[in-house]
Amino acid sequence: MDNLALCEANNVPLTPITFLKRASECYPDRTSIIYGQTRYTWPQTYDRCCRLATSLISLNITKNDVVSILAPNVPAMYEMHFSVPMTGAVLNPINTRLDAKTIAVILDHAQPKIVFVDHEFALLIQEALHLLPFDDSKRHPLIIFINEIDSTTKPSSKELDYEGLIRRGDTTLSSAASLFRVRNEHDPISLNYTSGTTADPKGVVVSHRGAYLSTLSAIIGWEMGIFPVYLWTLSMFHANGWAHTWSMAARGATNVCIRYINAREVYMNIDLHGVTHMACVPTVLKILLEGRRTNLTHRSAPVRVLTGGSSPPATLLEKVERLGFQVMHAYGLTESSGAALYCEWQDEWNRLPKQQQMQLKARQGVRNIIIDEVDVKNTKTLESVPRDGKTMGEIVIKGNSLMKGYLKNPKATSEAFKHGWFNTGDLGVIYPDGHVEIKDRSKDIIISGGENISSIEVEKVLYMHQKVLEAAVVAMPHPLWGETPCAFVVLKKGEDELVTREGDLIKYCRDNMPHFMCPRKVVFFNELPKNSNGKILKSKLRDVAKTLVVDEDDAGSKKVYRHGVEHVSSRL
Repeated sequence: MDNLALCEANNVPLTPITFLKRASECYPDRTSIIYGQTRYTWPQTYDRCCRLATSLISLNITKNDVVSILAPNVPAMYEMHFSVPMTGAVLNPINTRLDAKTIAVILDHAQPKIVFVDHEFALLIQEALHLLPFDDSKRHPLIIFINEIDSTTKPSSKELDYEGLIRRGDTTLSSAASLFRVRNEHDPISLNYTSGTTADPKGVVVSHRGAYLSTLSAIIGWEMGIFPVYLWTLSMFHANGWAHTWSMAARGATNVCIRYINAREVYMNIDLHGVTHMACVPTVLKILLEGRRTNLTHRSAPVRVLTGGSSPPATLLEKVERLGFQVMHAYGLTESSGAALYCEWQDEWNRLPKQQQMQLKARQGVRNIIIDEVDVKNTKTLESVPRDGKTMGEIVIKGNSLMKGYLKNPKATSEAFKHGWFNTGDLGVIYPDGHVEIKDRSKDIIISGGENISSIEVEKVLYMHQKVLEAAVVAMPHPLWGETPCAFVVLKKGEDELVTREGDLIKYCRDNMPHFMCPRKVVFFNELPKNSNGKILKSKLRDVAKTLVVDEDDAGSKKVYRHGVEHVSSRL
């Protein structure tokens, strides 16, 4: 059998851009994109992507060139996930919530030839360009603006704009298609930057093969049937929308694109277009809870929601499902090209009490079909921890969807892939059924008197309090135990910290968890600091907590001092 060589017929490179051509041929009458009053079919979307690709080639874009885009979830952002890699170039979706300084760092590192910029971010990109270092060896990228599709604004004769490039692209699709053939599935398709909450963001290089496999795992892991109507409440710049940009083409979906993500827009589009699927970080789930008191239970089927990015408490999941959403929890990183774990539901769990079901649903789950191995290892001995759901270790992953590495950063790449695994930096436990549950980031664990305290476990209890909207727990100094938990809390609208006092929440915690885990201090905020992906910035909260000290001179009295003055909790 060894003499059976691979050939062109049985060895086609794996790439998700093939899903677009297939969608245009298999679903010719299916609506591909809805954006306001704009509608496209899959053949039209394929035509637009081919035209844009040929225009990019005419601008000397070629293999491994970087093309950046700074835009919200508009059709251009979706189309560029296909048109840029069609040319052999690498797509670099930039987080629109970043400041000019961070965007300048990304542009200086990625060195894109072209940056496509939505009109809304014209001033932001100009500020970022001014911050780029002056260097004759590094030319500034060509800026091409994306105006609204129905905009009457006419670019000058010297300016290039997105729709203009599509109009002037080659209309001969048969000849164009021959140009868009990937030769090596290990070539890069996307360059995605990490959030950069504690340091400069790192450039994660994703291959065509990794993106293709992530696309298939998203379809299977989420049990996504044919022709879903998908509402883009997850930013496409966030790990390529967890590979859903490509999986929607594979399923012949209708992509409902929205510029702004708020409760009104989400509920309106769900009702207007019959949305069946959406994905989002837990922050969006909180927005939906606060934004509308009615529900969607009148629908024949619930809206299926995939959530991840941070650990949603069971109480939040239960409240969201009461509104008519069916939530599935997943876990992944930018480095894993989408979700690596899915909390696959077991039929026997349906017979359990609702609260217990939600606790199971809040776990991160089991590895997807393309991940070879997932384990939880002792960080010192590197041995697998017992599958008891209690013993913590670092979550490590091995599989084909993982990144190629960090761009221009061999040291960070080597560190991430040490010992033959991708080391996530997340601490968790693994249960007898193989399901993994995150307990904390390694840097967020609180060590009090030698005891490891999971900040997530303390937060779960706080979220169960009926007046708490958001909670974050970090370590604060303790004169005897070294560290002790400090809670930062946002109350629900209409609640007042003068009514819901610090002592009340601390007593509530002491009634619902071991005393050594209880916060010794509660600070009320109007809003918790978050990064550009909606994750709470615990590093900033730790800076605040470092200024707080517990006086343990009197065992029966626990006073908190800040800079030597007794601190009365207030909203900051």
